[in-house]
Amino acid sequence: MVEVVLGTALAAIGAGVAVGMAALGSGIGQGIAASGSVGAVAEDPDMFARALIFTALPETQAIYGFLIAILLLVFSGLLGGGKGLTIDAGLVAIGAGAAVGFACLGSGMGQGITASTAAGAVVEDPEMFARGVIFTAISETQAIYGFLIAILLLVFGGILGG
Repeated sequence: MVEVVLGTALAAIGAGVAVGMAALGSGIGQGIAASGSVGAVAEDPDMFARALIFTALPETQAIYGFLIAILLLVFSGLLGGGKGLTIDAGLVAIGAGAAVGFACLGSGMGQGITASTAAGAVVEDPEMFARGVIFTAISETQAIYGFLIAILLLVFGGILGG
C-alpha cells in the first residue's frame, strides 16, 4: 500500500513538472513574441492579425505539457479513481514529465525569439509572413521530441495501457 501511495505521489510530481515547465516556456516565449509584435503593430497597424499569430505560436508547448499531465493524473489514479502506481512507475512518470517539461521550456523560449524577429521582418517585407511562420515552427520540433519521449515512457513504463 505504501508503495502505491508513493508511486502515485511521484506521478503527481511528474504531472506538475510537465505542465509547469511547459507553461513557463510558453509564457516566456509568448512574452518575447508579444514584445516584437507590439513593435511591429506600432510601425504598421495592419500587422495586428499577423502579429497575433506569431504571438500565439509558442502556446503549443503548454498544450503538450498539459496533455502529459492529464495522462499522468488519470492513469495514476489521481483523477478517476484508478489503482495507483508503483514506485517504479512513479519514477517513470517523473521522467515523462521532465522530458516534455524541459523540452517545451527551451522550445517555447526559442520559438518566442524567432516569432518576435519574424514579426519585425514582416513589417519590412510582407512577403516574409509564410517564411516567418515556417522559421518559427522549426523550434517546435524539440517540444515534439519531448512529447513523444514522454508518451513512449508512459507506454513502455506500464502507465498507459499497462
